[in-house]
Amino acid sequence: MGHNINFNEQTGQHSFFSVQQKAWHGLGQIVEGYPTSKEALQLAGLDFEVVKLPNIHRISDGTETVSDTSFFTYRTDNGAILGDRIGADYKIVQNIDAFSFFDAIVGGDGIQYETAGALGKGEKIFITAKLPDYIKVGSDDLIEKYLFLTTSHDGSGSITAAFTPVRIVCQNTLNAALGNKSHTIKIRHTAGAQDRLKEAHRVMNISNQLAGELNSIFNHWAKLRITDKEVMKLIQHAMAPSPEVLKGIRKGEEQSTIFNNICNNAFMYAMNSPTQQTETTKGTLFGAYNAITGYFQNVKEYKDGEAKLKSIMFGTGQLRSQAAFRQCELFQKHGSDIFQMN
Repeated sequence: MGHNINFNEQTGQHSFFSVQQKAWHGLGQIVEGYPTSKEALQLAGLDFEVVKLPNIHRISDGTETVSDTSFFTYRTDNGAILGDRIGADYKIVQNIDAFSFFDAIVGGDGIQYETAGALGKGEKIFITAKLPDYIKVGSDDLIEKYLFLTTSHDGSGSITAAFTPVRIVCQNTLNAALGNKSHTIKIRHTAGAQDRLKEAHRVMNISNQLAGELNSIFNHWAKLRITDKEVMKLIQHAMAPSPEVLKGIRKGEEQSTIFNNICNNAFMYAMNSPTQQTETTKGTLFGAYNAITGYFQNVKEYKDGEAKLKSIMFGTGQLRSQAAFRQCELFQKHGSDIFQMN
């Protein structure tokens, strides 16, 4: 599996660090204790600056003109071009500012930087940091509370910060869909420092609120029983890629081999994974929900690490996990009748 982690030829190291455990790509620096934001910046190879300059256009007679609407970005440490079609309004958010954003969330106290790194030539960076305390399901099933941030230097996307609960025993990212509340905040690159600071505090408020709600919900689901047949039906409903497929499932129509394989693999994970045999997951609604999040985290194969990250945090993995969350909410209210609902 590819990884797309940036390799810095000047230092001879990959731009990634992790605390205590190797990541899925097995690269980068592994450290024992949680670093400060300044240390994390250096360990992850993110201690470089990015500059934006106007593009120069050369026409057929050899004349050159400096653009006032088209710009490019590059790294000052090695000259790598990160983006070459940047708008005039685009503002660079330096890597150090991204860490300052995290520090501002909890006033610099209590946040633990766990991973950080750069992708490609350094045009995209990501940071995960653990918040104090846990969501506790049952007597000993702990869910850590993480904040995830990603930003880019190539003109694409926004600064994105997300609250991501992770079940420790299997590293499942438990994306939830709590009503109309989003676990994600997007900040435009045109936003100023003060605006970003305000958003940092909003991220923390959302995280505290969602953590409290999920604690109550997951503990309730860990006590609700569900049969194996119902688990498979819930998986099929959550994995349905379109309303048409969902309608066909409810009518009992045969589905594609690809779809059936996905559902069967998620079901096998639900039945056989050791993390699904605990007091909180075996035969419970919480376990059924974990079967789907666990499939995307621990079973499904991706073309590379970046594709996995995108799927779980912002793509298909997130959408299906949130669909599973909604199905579990419906099952809590209506039982197996939900599988006949239109």
